[in-house]
This record gives sequence, structure tokens and C-alpha cells, in this order.
Amino acid sequence: MRPFEPLFRNPHVATVVANFWPRKYDYSAYPMQSRLVQTDPDTQVLVQTQFPIGKPVGEVVLLHGLEGGGNAGYCISNAWHALERGFVVHRFHMRTCGGTEHLCKTLYHAGLTSDLREFLLQNAAEGRELPVILIGYSLGGNVGLKLAGELGHTNLIAGVCAISTPIDLGACAHRMRDADNLIYERRFVKRMKMRVLATGRVPAETLLPLQSIFDIDEYVTAPSFGFRDAEHYYQTQSAKVFLSQIRVPAMIVQSKDDTFIPFRIFSNPAIAANPAIRLVVTDHGGHLGFLARKGQRFWMVDFAMDFAEQVVRSGISASSSK
Repeated sequence: MRPFEPLFRNPHVATVVANFWPRKYDYSAYPMQSRLVQTDPDTQVLVQTQFPIGKPVGEVVLLHGLEGGGNAGYCISNAWHALERGFVVHRFHMRTCGGTEHLCKTLYHAGLTSDLREFLLQNAAEGRELPVILIGYSLGGNVGLKLAGELGHTNLIAGVCAISTPIDLGACAHRMRDADNLIYERRFVKRMKMRVLATGRVPAETLLPLQSIFDIDEYVTAPSFGFRDAEHYYQTQSAKVFLSQIRVPAMIVQSKDDTFIPFRIFSNPAIAANPAIRLVVTDHGGHLGFLARKGQRFWMVDFAMDFAEQVVRSGISASSSK
């Protein structure tokens, strides 16, 4: 795993430029199969799957961030490099994402793992028996780590990699309200309101006065899922609560200058105490902005796939020694 040499040291530049950096890949050799997966009687989620050329070595499940989807830049890049390394790729969409608002009675939230768990169970039932590695970006990282903690010792997943992850949802929601994040939060709030409106379950007059992610969590997310309020939602759904229970290899990649996520939350003692978890820290990178000066431009994708290959190799070694 190569060290990170940043192309940009300003966290805002890194964050914004990485988001809009062009991804030009020829996917013609990897046709996409889109399917709707029934995860409960009232919910279907979109999963987009691609297969590598030749016999696959493993599977990766890509988990997108807040208001993201399978067409997010990091998913496009990660899918390409995973396929090139011989992995089956599943771009998993949170409920209501990817044009599925009408197929779900509730929205997604940062700790909702039931849909992902059900997909993994159905995937395992198909009998491929390949190691499955979750790769989560931002909010998707929280979902991946939380599920790994809930599962503990498990055959459903072989590992999890979480990048720029809000493991303390409350701390991150409050950080987003700071002045230097104003533009980002306005963008997220606008998109969140549009998604909520598309479901037809919340009237526009309820959404109009909401100005922050915290407001939406307080008046929409929390009541939709039976939480007392936003703080109760944050306290119970943050990955930090589940880190001590993770038993599969877990990689957490975090920059110190992430403008969305206060770095202090990674001093959580469960990270150091759990031998299954490795925390990789960079000085620069912003939020999902790990553009490298040299070599493969999308360093975080390269790093995540190096981790996935290590997990596969260690599984093969463990199996051959039995």
C-alpha cells in the first residue's frame, strides 16, 4: 500500500476537485446488470452488478455517501479498478436512491443496515462462495462498519474498508453547521429535501423552514424511524458504538483535515483496542479528496483495492493451512 502524496493540500480544493474530476473508463467489456432487491415487504433497493473477465477472485460491495449513488465519482473509479483486479462489483444503493423513491415507504439513514444485510444474505444464497469486502465512502462507511459490528464473527463479509467516515454522526452533523461548511451543507440540504419531496410522504411546508442536516434529522429522519430526536438517532446509529464488536479485518482511512469530520472522533478507544481494526491517517485529503500527485490518481481507490486483495489472500492462506 503506497503512502499518500497529495496533489492538493488545501482540504476544500481537494474535496471539490476530486468530486468533479473526470472519470473516463471504457466499461464495454463489463456490462452492467441492474436489479431491484426486495429487502422487506415494503422496500426494494437498486443493486448494479458487473463481472470481471475470467474467474473472479472476490466481490466488493460499494456503499455510497449522503445523497450519492452508483454514479458517484468514487464508485465509478472503484468499480473500474475492482473489475480490472478480478473482483465482482456490486454498486449498492441505499433505499430511495438511484430512482427508487417510489419503491420504499421510508427514507435511508446513516445507520440503516437491514437492507444491506438482506442483500448479502440473498447474495450468499446464490452460492458463489467468494469473499465479500464492503467498501464504504462517507455515510456508506458508517453503514459498513456498523453492520460489521452487528455481525461480529460472520461468513457474510470478509472485510470492510471505510473512507472519510462519520463514525460519530452527532459530532459530524454539528461540524457541518460551521461557517466553512456552509456551501456544502446547503447543497446536501437541497438534495435531501428534493428526495424527501419525491417520496410524497412529507409535505413541502414541513421541509421549507429546515436549513441544516441536523434540522432534517430532527424533523424528518428521527420521527420516520422511531427515534426520539436527532440526538437519539446519532447516539444509537453511529459506527463508534459498534467498533468494539467488529471481528473481520477493517480498514478506516481518514485525513486529519477533513472539513466535514472532526478528527478527534478517531481517538475512540475501541479503534486502538480492537486488533481487527486498522486506522490509516493522512495529513491531507479533505473529504473523499485523496487525489495523488504521483501514480494512480485516485489513491483512496487504489488503497481500498489493495486492502481487498490482502483480505482475499489472507483468506486463501488461512484455508490452505487447515
